[in-house]
Amino acid sequence: MDLEDLQTFVEVADAGGVSAAARRLGLSKSIVSRRLLRIEAELGVQLLARTTRGAALTEAGATFRDHAARAGAEMEAAREAILPDGDLRGRLRVAMPLSFGPTHFAPVLAGMAHRHPRLQIQASYSDRFIDLIAEGFDCAIRVGYLPDSDLVARRIGPIYGRLLASPDYIRKHGAPETPEDIADHQALMQGTETWQFMDGDRIVTVRPQGRFKADNAIALAAAAVAGLGIAWLPDCITYPHVASGALVAIMTRYPPPPAGAWVIRPPGPHPARKVRVLTEMLIEGFERNPEVWGERR
Repeated sequence: MDLEDLQTFVEVADAGGVSAAARRLGLSKSIVSRRLLRIEAELGVQLLARTTRGAALTEAGATFRDHAARAGAEMEAAREAILPDGDLRGRLRVAMPLSFGPTHFAPVLAGMAHRHPRLQIQASYSDRFIDLIAEGFDCAIRVGYLPDSDLVARRIGPIYGRLLASPDYIRKHGAPETPEDIADHQALMQGTETWQFMDGDRIVTVRPQGRFKADNAIALAAAAVAGLGIAWLPDCITYPHVASGALVAIMTRYPPPPAGAWVIRPPGPHPARKVRVLTEMLIEGFERNPEVWGERR
């Protein structure tokens, strides 16, 4: 049975339909459908119940999906094991934040594509939370403080940030001097997150409030420049605004603890070599260009 056909079936099963799987794989729907029909013809059973809304696994399909996924993973591992050192093939699907991805991570992916011309790279840029397993990604790059999860994370570098406001906002509303003062200010946030600050060796956690929210750090920086409130933002996003005087660091006696950039992958004892290579290149990029990330010396 063809390995590509197996992998295509797993994608369709996980994506819930041919159209979604075709988008993930970068293939036409007709090619995906032909691969499915070949598997069903070879097995002599129906694996998918097709409807106008997508496709649902039959009982046989649900059983076969797990076996197909394991077989595909074993074949990928075997293929990686016998490839020459440094030679990567197949497909890498990686999710990364829109705020940092195009400017800070995309050049690393481009470098990876140059080094490995047989590797197909599919990158998704979004600040929404990506479910790696349900959406079929090999890994994701995430920035900030990681919540607890079953996913495997490797830190690739520190991200420094600070509390900022525009001079106009400070003139009109003043600036908080302690974490407790933040409750008296309009905060610019991604959602309902908490902010953390260091008071010596102690971490102080506050829950800010505000009427302006966005899921993108660049948009929050623009709102802060416009004087809509105070914002906790990474230095690598705000350094042009700080350099021009459009934003000013405030409450500097209580700096936020360093956040991080991470490569996240689904659970498993060993990462795929393509994920491991990407991780190593990202770490190398952090170490070679710390100023791009606002590293404080």
